[in-house]
Amino acid sequence: MDRPILIGISGGTGSGKSTVASAIFKSQSEKNIAIIQQDSYYKDQTHLSFEERIKTNYDHPLAFDTDLLIEHLNMLLQNRRIFKPIYDFERHTRKKETEPVEPKDIIILEGIMLFDDFALRNMLDIKIFVDTDADVRIIRRIVRDINERGRTLDSVIEQYLTTVRPAHLQFVEPNKKYADIIIPEGGFNQVAIDIMVAKIQSIIDGKSKSK
Repeated sequence: MDRPILIGISGGTGSGKSTVASAIFKSQSEKNIAIIQQDSYYKDQTHLSFEERIKTNYDHPLAFDTDLLIEHLNMLLQNRRIFKPIYDFERHTRKKETEPVEPKDIIILEGIMLFDDFALRNMLDIKIFVDTDADVRIIRRIVRDINERGRTLDSVIEQYLTTVRPAHLQFVEPNKKYADIIIPEGGFNQVAIDIMVAKIQSIIDGKSKSK
């Protein structure tokens, strides 16, 4: 298999980047495309107590095991299988289990901090930034963290004000300049998604003709 195409989809928390990534993923056969979430690569914290884990700033670049992510991406680009970590957001650490990911023609990487790290950013063949208003993003974050991650409303709001918003302004928003494509309003921008799907289909068609 030729070298896979690596697509990075970034944006602030609740911007709709996961929706965009999912829409692109579902447009293709699973034999052609794989998706990886940067959230899976939060650092392992099993050596810390639960009280210490919840004090971690999960909206800072240092919360991620970027070295492992880059290692795994290089393996996929060399057409080698990886075993992706699985993060437990209620226990704030990795699970013992891992998830196998096979190399595919197209690999989508989705996460808030993709463009902040120079080495990681330069691995991406296509960089997409999903740009959504802050009020919409915080509402989406509240709903997600309460329904999916066992959080309380007060804890979500406190975290947003103390770490999420400052990190967005420092590490996420400034790196929008590195994007090749900016998609306003995330998953609601069907025109932009259709354009990306067409681009990816052309890449896959081109790979098929070269085989």
